[in-house]
Amino acid sequence: MEVLKYPNGEITILWKPKTCIHAGICVRTLPQVYDPKARPWIRPENATTQELINQVASCPSGALTIITDDAENETKAQ
Repeated sequence: MEVLKYPNGEITILWKPKTCIHAGICVRTLPQVYDPKARPWIRPENATTQELINQVASCPSGALTIITDDAENETKAQ
């Protein structure tokens, strides 16, 4: 399954396009981050890490998840 990654330096947002149900909660909650017309459409640098964590927790499909950048580095190192 395709997973796209959008880091902000502290965390990385993972997006699974095939899982997304396009409920639009992300766009309505943080429009400065999620802009379906832009490329890339997710710009995590436009919100705080806590704002991103709170928003991703409300994703109804689970298409958006978060990993810490430390976890990402550990995964790459193995």
